[in-house]
Amino acid sequence: METQLSGYVHSIESFGTVDGPGIRLVVFFQGCPMRCLYCHNPDTWRMTDGQPATVEQIMEQYRKNRVFYRKGGITATGGEPLMQLDFLTALFEAAKQEGVHTCLDTSGATFRPDDAALCARFDRLMNATDLIMLDLKQVLAQRHHQLTGQANDGILAFARYASDRGKALWIRHVVVPGYTDDEESLTALGRFMATLKGVQALDVLPYHTMGVPKYRALGMPYPLEGVSPMDAEGAQRARQVILNAYRREKSTHQS
Repeated sequence: METQLSGYVHSIESFGTVDGPGIRLVVFFQGCPMRCLYCHNPDTWRMTDGQPATVEQIMEQYRKNRVFYRKGGITATGGEPLMQLDFLTALFEAAKQEGVHTCLDTSGATFRPDDAALCARFDRLMNATDLIMLDLKQVLAQRHHQLTGQANDGILAFARYASDRGKALWIRHVVVPGYTDDEESLTALGRFMATLKGVQALDVLPYHTMGVPKYRALGMPYPLEGVSPMDAEGAQRARQVILNAYRREKSTHQS
């Protein structure tokens, strides 16, 4: 095991309860290729802003509170954990050696299906990954680029790849007024989800503005200035549109 392999982390949450099943050690990886307009953690973007940590240091932190994690495990989130693929893989392999449940919270943004060497490294990661919380920001290509500054072909390819590998998937989606809340976008997401195996949950999150003070502290303009937060009822309505499209698509393929 590469327990001395080091990487960069933003922070570590000792008792996370919303990042996978049970109580979890949540490791926020530093670095992200996306520039989502609604991102509330811009301080995770640059790798050099993080703190160095080794696999062994993280595992030791887990061991100290192991009794609390009996029904939980370790979650890697970010930023984007896949930016540090080898470090992430080493951490998950170390966790599996000790019988720890592993959860990857990712957008899949760094996946390239035509890169055989990269896919081999992803295969190794998948062997040590129990659950993927897949953050699908926008299925429609042009709108995805407008929202994140990145294309989504690799992201959708990663979703299919994880599905084909038989990974358990929890889908996460943020509903942003004017960007992802229209019926066309929500329906497209539901239809895409229906093509994936292993989908166990759908978590639709309302857009919020809690990150605005962080932008101000960093001296950065907030990209969605003037966009009102989405209320819980709006997020619930969006979730229902997604699920309706998902069920219709599933029914079409089963009939």
